[in-house]
Amino acid sequence: MNSDSRSFFPQPFRPLGCAECRNPEALGFDFTMAFQLILDVEERRPFAYEALVRGVNGESAGEILGRVNDGNRYRFDQACRVKAIEQAARLGLHELPDCLLSINFLPNAVYRAETCIRATLEAARRFEFPRERLMFEVTEGEQIHDAEHLKRIFAEYGRQGFTTAIDDFGAGYSGLNLLATFQPHILKLDMVLTRGIDQDPVRQAIVAGIVLVARRLGIRIIAEGIESAGERDALIELGIRYMQGYLFARPQLGALSRP
Repeated sequence: MNSDSRSFFPQPFRPLGCAECRNPEALGFDFTMAFQLILDVEERRPFAYEALVRGVNGESAGEILGRVNDGNRYRFDQACRVKAIEQAARLGLHELPDCLLSINFLPNAVYRAETCIRATLEAARRFEFPRERLMFEVTEGEQIHDAEHLKRIFAEYGRQGFTTAIDDFGAGYSGLNLLATFQPHILKLDMVLTRGIDQDPVRQAIVAGIVLVARRLGIRIIAEGIESAGERDALIELGIRYMQGYLFARPQLGALSRP
């Protein structure tokens, strides 16, 4: 994020309330959430569900995200958090033992972490969703202009009791640099590393190295994009316990897939 936050937030900055974040007219378009299972393959139970943006008429995430710009980025980021919490609560996600709700966030939309988290906390209170069940993911592919800014966000989220994650780890070129700067609770391995891993000794060696580093740092790993039993079994052999992909469940609107 540009160190001059005024490029994103005309002064004076005023945090949005929960009701404002739920107003599609203020944002300029509406959207909904699909939820995809993240499975604990060791215990065969849900570890988390990731909230994924979808259009209310079936539009893809890309089509919705294509409508986000510097003028509505903050409001969209806040609306995603509120909508994810509201819909997850109505589906009873918080009633599942130790299950997390994973929400993607835009670090370039965060003005100050301690200020911009207010609508999230308000939504958690309003919908009686435990804050310690919230996980926030930032994608490695998100263009980060200020790593120290993201480090401060993660530190504040950790202080609030949230779980933090780097999504799509291994998809770009900044992953190890990000990991050297700050350590999240979770790394999500991108499908570029997991796809066909059962047939690829090179990918097996790379993932084994990441697993070793993560263990040394006390970081859990989620493997993304799992589509075959062979991939699943190879990742189990490498010591990975949490997985996400079409082998287990596709994203669903208005429902939580069960193992």
